[in-house]
Amino acid sequence: MGNTEEDYNFVFKVVLIGESGVGKTNLLSRFTRNEFNHDSRTTIGVEFSTRTILVGDAVVKAQIWDTAGLERYRAITSAYYRGAVGALVIFDITKHQTYNVVDRWLKELYDHAEASIVVMLVGNKTDLAQAREVPMEEAKMFADNNGLLFVETSALDSTNVEQAFETILKEIFHKVQKQKQRSSQSNTVSLASETLASTAPAQTEKRPCCVAL
Repeated sequence: MGNTEEDYNFVFKVVLIGESGVGKTNLLSRFTRNEFNHDSRTTIGVEFSTRTILVGDAVVKAQIWDTAGLERYRAITSAYYRGAVGALVIFDITKHQTYNVVDRWLKELYDHAEASIVVMLVGNKTDLAQAREVPMEEAKMFADNNGLLFVETSALDSTNVEQAFETILKEIFHKVQKQKQRSSQSNTVSLASETLASTAPAQTEKRPCCVAL
């Protein structure tokens, strides 16, 4: 694309949540680096990576945070929801238990994030379809009933990974544009306050993180 690391119009913070082992880290690495690690270790605390994409005429820098799914780390990660404008709630289609707790993850998300956050339900590991325990129709109906975007992915073979992230980033972008149109101040975006996006020209000293201080 020819854009430097600092050459962007918007910064969107997106968090990945879900139980340990559902593939959050590999979804992140597949989207940001096109890599898959078969020996991926459990994430401790929080890690994040970035990738810049074009949405319409705007350059969007996606800052994607990978939160630990293990219970003992959840107290650490709760603060990292702050400033997030998108979330992927991920479950493993071969483990119904990881789907059963989606409600709990949604509650934690809505307890800590902006009410206007864009949320996508992601059923991962479609490469293991023969071991499927969660019917796609069931998960799709749950997503529809709860106002969530929905997609099934495979970080292993890249199925729908690009689509998942690009869809949620475009949805966030369109939401921002609608908010801007309703705003009388051209540089004010009410969605997730000023941490959501920057409409100013790229600056050489931009902070690498969009979390409000």
